[in-house]
Amino acid sequence: MLAQIVLFDGVDPLDVIAPFEVLSAGSDALGGDLEVRLVGIDAAGPVTSGTRGLRLEATDTLRPEEPGIVIVPGASGPVEGDPDEVDTIPVLLARVGRTALPDLIRRAFAAPDTLVAAVCGGSLALAMAGLLDGRTAVTHRLGNDVLDATGVTVVDARVVDDGDLVTAGGVTSGLDLALYLLEREYGPRIAHAVEQLFEYERRGTVWRADGPAPLPV
Repeated sequence: MLAQIVLFDGVDPLDVIAPFEVLSAGSDALGGDLEVRLVGIDAAGPVTSGTRGLRLEATDTLRPEEPGIVIVPGASGPVEGDPDEVDTIPVLLARVGRTALPDLIRRAFAAPDTLVAAVCGGSLALAMAGLLDGRTAVTHRLGNDVLDATGVTVVDARVVDDGDLVTAGGVTSGLDLALYLLEREYGPRIAHAVEQLFEYERRGTVWRADGPAPLPV
């Protein structure tokens, strides 16, 4: 199985590195069954993140039909500012929507053995590109109102599982997302082994549309 984490200019490096490390540790626990790559949208090579110009390296380009997982991270930068002068997070996420990524993610959704996941503002990038209408998802708490306005049903959970779409909240939730993906794809013993290694316990209940709907309390 292949896990591909998408890089783009302005990406939040923790949205990338947290899933990368967790999934890589899971691969070690599996004897190498899971391959983890940082991938570019159009080309391999260096990508400048939104945090102090930290550079990350894409070793391949995104292959949307490859069986496995495609993870879309969010962006890092100022929250507010003149969009004509400052690359704010909304500007960076909207810019992603003008790349080839939306078409690539549509292909990933259409592929029978590909799961799409998003961390933090990655959900917003997909939603703003028109890819999540009618879906259930979550993003950073500062963006949930915007996510709702795009036609997404927002659930205030750390991780939301909507079938072939799994999303997570704020920046550190990339840890929780990746641990859940290990559990979903390989079972709880692998996820637990990585939790033990990292000395980090996944937070909150993963929301899924399973079981009876709760009554108001």
